Amino acid sequence: MARQTVVLLYGKVDADAPEDEKDVLVQVRTVRGALHSLGYLTEEIALTLDLRETFQKLRCLRPAVAFNLAETIEGKGSLIHVAPALLESLGIPYTGCSAEAIFLTSNKLLGKKTLKMAGFDTPEWTTAAHALRARLSFEPPFIVKSIWEHASIGMEDSAVASSGDELSSEIRRRSAREGIDQLFVERYVEGREFNLALLGGLEDDSPPQNLPPAEIRFEDYPEGKPKFVGYRAKWDEGSFEYSRTPRNFDFPPQDASLLADLRRRSLACWELFSLRGYARVDFRVDVNGRPWILEVNTNPCLSLGAGFMAAAAEAGLSRDEVIRRIVMDTRTNTAAEPAQPDRRLKEPGRWVPR
Repeated sequence: MARQTVVLLYGKVDADAPEDEKDVLVQVRTVRGALHSLGYLTEEIALTLDLRETFQKLRCLRPAVAFNLAETIEGKGSLIHVAPALLESLGIPYTGCSAEAIFLTSNKLLGKKTLKMAGFDTPEWTTAAHALRARLSFEPPFIVKSIWEHASIGMEDSAVASSGDELSSEIRRRSAREGIDQLFVERYVEGREFNLALLGGLEDDSPPQNLPPAEIRFEDYPEGKPKFVGYRAKWDEGSFEYSRTPRNFDFPPQDASLLADLRRRSLACWELFSLRGYARVDFRVDVNGRPWILEVNTNPCLSLGAGFMAAAAEAGLSRDEVIRRIVMDTRTNTAAEPAQPDRRLKEPGRWVPR
């Protein structure tokens, strides 16, 4: 059988783009290397707002599958769902979560509304505009977040406010750069921070594998410094935050019940949002031991040093095995005919790799 071609689809990155945007190029190298080791041919398409050009390239290449690595289009996280929507319109099977799941979870307000309606615990929130106009229905401390952008963009210590005046000042500061309609205010949960990664691609449509839970430790943080993973903690290697927020996989026996609860909740999120391929659920656990879901991350970062791949390595999974499993969980997610009919499409919705 001829070697199959996988297209790596990602948002085009300018040479002067910030580090969080350039990280997708690291992911492209990681996935490309794994796919080559697994015996696939690869092509790459850097997605822009010229969707007709991308449409034509995809029609010409007719890939067996697309590996969706698009996180932004021309730097806009609010367009993250466009890539899978385009692939669905072409009937091309693609990796990771559906356009609907990506839209619902990447818009953090929609994600939180969905969680709340389903009875999940997520911290109280409101829009930034409402927070300026009216008294909040929940008590401080507050945290100001972007509705669409991920990678902790804009998240500095000042994002956490202990009073209404501090909150108003932070909203105005961030609004000047990001726009008030792009921000929301959430109750800041003091406590521990956990990431729960999930990986599909198991046999017989089994539930996804819960990878080992990870806790982010905040070491040597001075009194009064907010303990959260902000932009510097993720991207500024020379910063205090970057070196003082290690990821921990070792837990004492007394955490067993809590970790089992986090695993159950993360699996429930997978079902609620109809996720597939791979995902990560972020939690804060308050001082009383109560877990709160901060957000559900579809298609999390696949750089080898990032949280998802670290959890996979902790589970004993190699880079190639992770990528193989993600490809195994590829589904067409569309009623349209595939761009190139393939005899390996053995059953509805399931693409069977060679």
